[in-house]
Amino acid sequence: MAVPDQPIEREPLDQLLRRLRPRLKQVLGRYRIPAHDAEDLVQEALISTIQKWDVIQDPEAWLLVTLRNRCVVYWRKRRNNLYNSVDTAILELLSEPMAAPQERSELLWDLNNLLEELPPRCRKLLRLRYGLGFDSTEVAERMGYHPSSVRKVARRCMAALTYQMVTRGFSKVSLPQTQSDDDESDA
Repeated sequence: MAVPDQPIEREPLDQLLRRLRPRLKQVLGRYRIPAHDAEDLVQEALISTIQKWDVIQDPEAWLLVTLRNRCVVYWRKRRNNLYNSVDTAILELLSEPMAAPQERSELLWDLNNLLEELPPRCRKLLRLRYGLGFDSTEVAERMGYHPSSVRKVARRCMAALTYQMVTRGFSKVSLPQTQSDDDESDA
């Protein structure tokens, strides 16, 4: 954007923020941002607006679009954290010695049933990952992918596996309990 020759008469930032507060809340509501994270996203968008204040032509539009973008990034990070958690949990379950060999075989049986619902490429990738314990570089080498592109494919496969785990269920005995699970069982 070009910087105008003459300074533009602008609404003070605090007034702009007060006026836009309902619309900012509407954006946060549309993206279903939890209340405890909403204010952080607004502050990040506001900081971006302040940093670009002298060069942006429409601070209102800039702030709203920046907040929308922050909301998208927020959910993208949350989704990736979920996939990483599922990945870590499965690897830990497969690597830990279990009380009974039957538990391990039940876990593998559950995983194999879930994998059967996935596309062949995902089945192969996830079997290399969990069945043989390969890391991303080894999976890329075995499947003929570039190491940087295997992460993208792995994310899609983890998304499909996580979806299968949620929709079809996964043996509760097999999954480690989280703190929130413990809290619910106490109630």
